[in-house]
Amino acid sequence: MNITIFEGFSEILLEVFFALLPLLVFFLVFQFFFLKLEKEKLFNIGKGMILSFFGLAFFLQGVHVGFFPAGGVMGEKLGGLTFTWVLIPIGFVLGFVATFAEPAVRILNEQVEKVSGGYISEKIMLYTLSIGVGVSIALSMLRILVGFSLWYYLIPGYLIAVVLLFLSSSTFTAIAFDSGGVATGPMTVTFILAIAVGVASVTEGRDPLMDGFGMIALVALAPILSVLVLGVLYERKGREESES
Repeated sequence: MNITIFEGFSEILLEVFFALLPLLVFFLVFQFFFLKLEKEKLFNIGKGMILSFFGLAFFLQGVHVGFFPAGGVMGEKLGGLTFTWVLIPIGFVLGFVATFAEPAVRILNEQVEKVSGGYISEKIMLYTLSIGVGVSIALSMLRILVGFSLWYYLIPGYLIAVVLLFLSSSTFTAIAFDSGGVATGPMTVTFILAIAVGVASVTEGRDPLMDGFGMIALVALAPILSVLVLGVLYERKGREESES
């Protein structure tokens, strides 16, 4: 086993410990004064905290020694291709697959289906968010290749979102803006961002700081638009069903 795999792991363990400590203290205060849960539930919560601690620690260590370096190397290799236009469809596929693997997206979709009583299915939400993020990554690759400003995406995008707010229901509005935060999870930030920075670093005339970053802003915007569009479609479907 390569010893460098665990390089800096002790520092990560310490960081995760201090990150989870306030949550644990907060829970214990509530348990002592208000909750007073049974021992069995406390035992299960304790196991969950331990698993979360080591899960976060191993994930962050994996990001440090695996995801970031792999993403950077992939970005540099992709950016050096002769046919650079292929980065656009590759970006879509990477964004689509990364959203499929995003744990926070799964949790959000499960909650949406549960609270809506199955009216908004988990599968539809998953494909909606995945397509939205895939399009945003593809547009990010196009921006790196062409070199135009991020404002050309953000200003029209949020203007369209404001218009869609009036066309969609309040339920989808709330879900949409939560989806924007959920989609910018660890898979996208740690892997896809590293690829974008790698592509920008080897593309002539591009600055990794100016052109490589900014992708997360698009990833946060794309699910908002895609879910609001889904809400408009649901609104139209509901009107058609009521008229018939």
